Amino acid sequence: MTDTPFDPAAHGWKHLHWHNDGFPTLVGPFWSKKEGEGWAYGLLAEPRHGNAHGIIHGGMLVTFLDQILGATCWEAAARGPVVTIQLNTHFVSGAKAGEFLEARAEAVRTTRSVVFVRGQITTGGRIVATADGVWKRLGAP
Repeated sequence: MTDTPFDPAAHGWKHLHWHNDGFPTLVGPFWSKKEGEGWAYGLLAEPRHGNAHGIIHGGMLVTFLDQILGATCWEAAARGPVVTIQLNTHFVSGAKAGEFLEARAEAVRTTRSVVFVRGQITTGGRIVATADGVWKRLGAP
């Protein structure tokens, strides 16, 4: 065993700069890596992401999923603006500070007005959380 922290950059991950201000800047940093036609997203869990029980807070996991599923919907909507209108989350197992969380999502269906999406967070091959949701395409009927 080693106590060396995981270095996302050394494993091909790129630091992700989605926003310069607002809420997302308070919860990252987020990472990304191109995988075939899609993307994988990462978050190195820190103690500040944890709850009183020493595991990563459910609100942090939902925030991460909201960002990743939203980015997937944005791509599916031809990079047009989208906002969350429904997000269903299932917590499957816990994660701890020091673990690198990976998230992947896929757009299930895109219509003129909404995008349906699903995804999951994993660490070390273990599912931490799954989610599905619906995003509204802004400016759409």
